[in-house]
Amino acid sequence: MKKTAEQIAEVEHSLREKGVEYCIGAYVDIHGIPKGKVVPINHFKQMASGSERYTGYALDGLGQSPHEDELTSVPDLDHIIQLPWEPKIAWMPADNAFQGEPYALNTRVALQNVIRQANEMGFGFNLGIECEIYLLKREQDGSLSVPEKDNKLNKPCYDIQGFVDQFAWLDKVSTCINSLGWDLYSLDHEDGNSQYEFDFNYADALTTCDRMVFFRFMAKHYAKELGLVATMMPKPFSDKTGTGAHFNMSLYDLKTGSNLFKTHDASDEDPYGLGLTELGYYFIGGLLRHGRALCAAFAPTVNSYKRLVRQGAMSYFSWAPVFNSYGSNNRTNSVRVPAGGGRCESRNADGAVNPYLAATLALAAGLEGIREKIDPRRPNEDNLYAMTEAERNARGIDFLPQNLLEAVEAFDSDPFVEVTLGKALKDEFVKYKTQEWNQYHLSISQWEIEKYSSIF
Repeated sequence: MKKTAEQIAEVEHSLREKGVEYCIGAYVDIHGIPKGKVVPINHFKQMASGSERYTGYALDGLGQSPHEDELTSVPDLDHIIQLPWEPKIAWMPADNAFQGEPYALNTRVALQNVIRQANEMGFGFNLGIECEIYLLKREQDGSLSVPEKDNKLNKPCYDIQGFVDQFAWLDKVSTCINSLGWDLYSLDHEDGNSQYEFDFNYADALTTCDRMVFFRFMAKHYAKELGLVATMMPKPFSDKTGTGAHFNMSLYDLKTGSNLFKTHDASDEDPYGLGLTELGYYFIGGLLRHGRALCAAFAPTVNSYKRLVRQGAMSYFSWAPVFNSYGSNNRTNSVRVPAGGGRCESRNADGAVNPYLAATLALAAGLEGIREKIDPRRPNEDNLYAMTEAERNARGIDFLPQNLLEAVEAFDSDPFVEVTLGKALKDEFVKYKTQEWNQYHLSISQWEIEKYSSIF
């Protein structure tokens, strides 16, 4: 929300009282990576009005050529974070603007555009993101390894020893989350060795996306303090579980704040018995209609599709979804309705996600489902990993894309994406992700050398 000169002065006074000397307006590129300039507090008023200018051509996915006028960034003064480890610096999520207008190729701007569409329908959009992350050691040859050499259980999920061994880092991250008021309610050792999950309370979608971008930045900082590497790379090890960032979504009534996906008593309409209202099922119907296209935003890297496998090099099922389907507490579906209902969870989102882009498309797909009353059909309660192709075909269950190229082609070919994002932003994503695929495809891996060099 745009601030008056008086309100900006009040924010500056508050920052000075807290000891802030520098401000960062952190907008993101197409990958969701924060960028920005650092402005001394004496120039805060100008910064708050969009004084900082940027050459868009120097950044991925902002769609500019070298001859074009510069972009500006406008900080969101309602979401300021004072860095816990360096209180002189205030972090502010920011939007890009061009010649005084919000810039359509900025994914945070795109999300706000679709949120306004939801608001016009009387809806707010709540989002919770489960942050899984590996804490690793960088070896001299550049490879990654598990820091504690005895953390090598085949199934380390919920392992107490593996948790306590890295308590110093876990405590720093947890303390930071709670100091910021995000309400951390659970953390654990996850299914990969030296993999952890932080679960903090959901919020409106824009706030949650801002928090995830900062979480990655913050967790990496505290790992560096200990000489380690924190990474949300989707699949750092072929034989260990990948890194998810499950999106938990619901709509709420703007007037009352009540959850519009939640059934409250037996008289409520619940067509499939999962604790969802008809509105919730229609939302899922939209997600599934565009599920293959959405996958490119939820799982946006070459590496992402080494996570989205049934088993791969692991000794047991991967937990990752490979089908465009939904069900209750069944984790073989890409969309899950957790016990008790009231929300739906997209499970193909991974740690490389640009949360603004993914949330934009997910919300737009869900709203389409509501407007058109798209029936997702009966939920799937079987182990889809173990079903035959014929059985899945009979239920109309498609595979999600199996590599980045296939996902980008689905993204590019679905008219819904361009309607939602505009042609320019859609084309930028397609351009950069096609380039990423081509770079990967043209590289020669160590596996290929070992496989082919001596036999041919």
